[in-house]
Amino acid sequence: MRFLPDQRDLKVAVVGLGYVGSCLAAILADRGCRVTGVDIDTALLAELARGHCRYQEHGLPELVAAAVASGRLRVTADYAGVRDADVVLVAVSTPVHPDGSLLDDHLREACRRLGAHLREGQLVLLKSTVPPGTTRDLARPLLERGGLVAGEDFGLAFTPERFAEGTALRELRSLPIAVGGLNDDSTQAGMEFWRRVLDVAIVPMDSPEAAEIVKLADNWWIDLNIALANELAKFCALYDVDVLDVIAAANTVPKGTGNVNILLPSVGVGGSCLVKDPWMVWHSARRRGLEIQTAPAGRRVNTGMPEYAAQLVVDTLVRLGKDPATATVAVLGAAFKNDTGDLRATPVEAFVTTLAKAGATVRVHDPLVDPVQAEALFGVAPCADLREAVQDADCVAVMALHRPFRDIDFADLPVAPDCLVLDGRAYYPKDKIAELRRLGYVYQGVGR
Repeated sequence: MRFLPDQRDLKVAVVGLGYVGSCLAAILADRGCRVTGVDIDTALLAELARGHCRYQEHGLPELVAAAVASGRLRVTADYAGVRDADVVLVAVSTPVHPDGSLLDDHLREACRRLGAHLREGQLVLLKSTVPPGTTRDLARPLLERGGLVAGEDFGLAFTPERFAEGTALRELRSLPIAVGGLNDDSTQAGMEFWRRVLDVAIVPMDSPEAAEIVKLADNWWIDLNIALANELAKFCALYDVDVLDVIAAANTVPKGTGNVNILLPSVGVGGSCLVKDPWMVWHSARRRGLEIQTAPAGRRVNTGMPEYAAQLVVDTLVRLGKDPATATVAVLGAAFKNDTGDLRATPVEAFVTTLAKAGATVRVHDPLVDPVQAEALFGVAPCADLREAVQDADCVAVMALHRPFRDIDFADLPVAPDCLVLDGRAYYPKDKIAELRRLGYVYQGVGR
């Protein structure tokens, strides 16, 4: 059966309007689709209905506002709104339990409600990151409760979300898209849909399970690669070697279809994906009798980095003759990544907690994060401006190099004498480090 109509002006429903769903809805509306966004968060729906976007993603607020103003994006809490759609994208949150198993409440509820409103000829594409087998064994039976049969009456495929925060819209327009359907008709319909709306390469997969594993493999590799970089940084520190010099040289060796590609070390890994997807791999493998070693190893290394970075601060302050218990540390950047306001699983939380346990007074400043969320997470109200945060600080810890932090005039900061600059994610070049030292700062990076 053909699961995609011939007309060019496609109608698309996006179920779940969190960060991923909002990006998808905005891009699809910008590409000419008529989009219906469905979510149960009434506050979020009210914001979107007036053209406001709560997510800190370059270009996204403008796309959302334009899509709502043009009428190409409308939002609702009523799942009946999906009935008119040609294609339904499911992008609800899929967190994990502490043991790595899928916390599937959101996905189950979305599929159950969606199944009650499906009609013949529609195409359902799952975007939420899930363990292999979820599309076939969890989503399919729930969607079929409405009386239609997946692969016969409606198409069903998995097509992983692969973009990263901060670069999402650019990557949505450029990254290849993998599609694995329940049957060949579903795969072909999914591929055709993405070809129509995005000018990107399409990668067909043999099954939903293959497509589900693609996303897990991507994040498993990234997390493990960062863990290698973090341990390499610790190793380089033993010999007073700059890890960035080592990585740059190591990455010049051809290997496979490219070069060796060691990523960069940092204060740690955060966000909604990298901290959970390796555990999803580990738990899924264990259920089938395979003990994965690398996924938990990478997680342990990266989870330990905030404490390691905090210890660098403590040790350096002691070396400077300062008591960490009476020191003031100004943390610039609370989000888990440069140029985002996302506090989910941010390694800065553990960094701040470790310093607080050492007795330090910690101030947090991040112009991109929600101050209410930041206060709830860190237990202290964030400073409204940079100068307030760094006043008489014994350490300025750059945990996220947001755009507002890139041109800081360190000569003008009212810090304490012999102030430490901890480079958690700024990767300052050597000329910048030399400048900081000329200004009287002490520089310390991760593996630098």
